[in-house]
Amino acid sequence: MSGNAEHIVKSFEHELTRLSDLLTRMGGLIETEVALAAVAVVERDPAAAARTVDMDPEVDQLEREVEQFAIRLLALRQPVAADLRRIVAALKVAAAFERIGDYAVNAAKRSMVLAQFPSLSNLAGIGSMARMVQQNLKMVIDAAGAYDPEKAIEVWRSDRLIDDLYTAVFRELVTYMMEDPRHITPCTHLLFIAKNLERIGDHATNVAETIHYAATGEVLPDERPKGVSSAFASEPLRG
Repeated sequence: MSGNAEHIVKSFEHELTRLSDLLTRMGGLIETEVALAAVAVVERDPAAAARTVDMDPEVDQLEREVEQFAIRLLALRQPVAADLRRIVAALKVAAAFERIGDYAVNAAKRSMVLAQFPSLSNLAGIGSMARMVQQNLKMVIDAAGAYDPEKAIEVWRSDRLIDDLYTAVFRELVTYMMEDPRHITPCTHLLFIAKNLERIGDHATNVAETIHYAATGEVLPDERPKGVSSAFASEPLRG
């Protein structure tokens, strides 16, 4: 390889590393956002909710940086094969990360409204969902940073657990609403918060599928592991 060609290759590798670093930084921000939103909901902490909302513009800005940098690489480098998959994957992952941040902000804002109502006796289900989602999110962020298909598959397989827990939370909250009409408004907000968490889990799974394909060139099956009743339970929250 000539000196000039070697320089071009090293320069491209440096640019790909920078792209991964941007995704890792973005992933760290959304991981913090989701953790703060969980604290805001479970501990009724308005300061955590406010911090979640305040962080979102930085997440949006990083998504724009990833998009602009990736498009520039596609235009100037004209990558093929694994390099092309990696750059396209970065675009998809950044978009998913941005949506995860939006769901965290939505949950945080609803927690502010919930603080105006008496606390419900049992938020264990929401807390368990939040912990499981955070665990998957951390794993998929690590997978995205290292383009690790094994970690990606682990996240993909665990999505069913989040869906099943969402179903249980949904049923519990509906029961509260039926037992006492005064619970309807706060429980409705909690239903949407649970749905936000479930959607964060779905986006983490989408990122896992994208990372697996970028790293291996193999597409995971269309039928992802799902809880048998999660689709039914989420139906009332559509729209």
